[in-house]
Amino acid sequence: MATVVTDAPPASHRRGATARARSGRRLTPRKVVLALAAYAIAMIFVLPYAEMIIAALRPPRELLDRGYLPKHVDWSNFTSIWKTGFKDNLGASLKVAGGGTLLVLLVAMPAAYYTARRRFRGRAAFLLLVLATQMFQPAAMLVGIQREFISFNLPSPLLSLILVNAGFNLAFAVWILNAYFSSIPAELEEAAMVDGTSRLGALGRITLPLALPGIVTALIFTFIGAWNELLVALTLTLGAPDRQRPLTVGINNYIGQYSIDWGHLFAGSVIATLPVIALFALIEGKVVGGLTAGSIK
Repeated sequence: MATVVTDAPPASHRRGATARARSGRRLTPRKVVLALAAYAIAMIFVLPYAEMIIAALRPPRELLDRGYLPKHVDWSNFTSIWKTGFKDNLGASLKVAGGGTLLVLLVAMPAAYYTARRRFRGRAAFLLLVLATQMFQPAAMLVGIQREFISFNLPSPLLSLILVNAGFNLAFAVWILNAYFSSIPAELEEAAMVDGTSRLGALGRITLPLALPGIVTALIFTFIGAWNELLVALTLTLGAPDRQRPLTVGINNYIGQYSIDWGHLFAGSVIATLPVIALFALIEGKVVGGLTAGSIK
């Protein structure tokens, strides 16, 4: 058996590589300035959330104190808020945001895929019409939307909110998914179909995994848009029971005409951010994984 002996790299090369590694870790004035600027910008975005959490943990007698940190920590705002109907509001928001997001993806993915793969007559006009719907603000159509859904006589205002939020976010989802589907070579699907895979199978095994970053982007923006929507929800739930009002309307009820329930207001705001944070934590890894998944058989 022959043994192949490889020469070790020269000592000068090893010293050069070590020097380059050390220089890459060396702090320079430019790196320090960039790091300080990044931390300053991060603090600007983090401070409102920190203030919200601190205010939620303040006892009622310390709400007007000048100190930034409370002298005593009180968790009663987070425990007593569930007795005010907040649980029903949270469930209503999850239904509206989840249902609207699911409906948008079910409609936007076939529409975006077809417009990306087919050059039919009126394609440009269709995409332009879809984009034009983004120019109308919900406040400008609020009266018409309310009268329309009153005439529909739907059994629940939550169903109305699901349809409205899906309509508001559908155009963005179609455009972002159309861009992702167009960037994926059609030859990958054709190669899969030559090997015996159907078009639907090629779509599920090749195209959708590669378009996962676009799908995740559409999902995030649709969910957050439906989760944070207040104006239409406040209008369409007028006269509805408290359990059928979403979270934004429920939190707004803590602001009274003569007094404000600051403790429950901040505690509810803190809890309202948790589902969005959990959503980001669950799908963050799929964004990078979707860039290469699907092209390996």
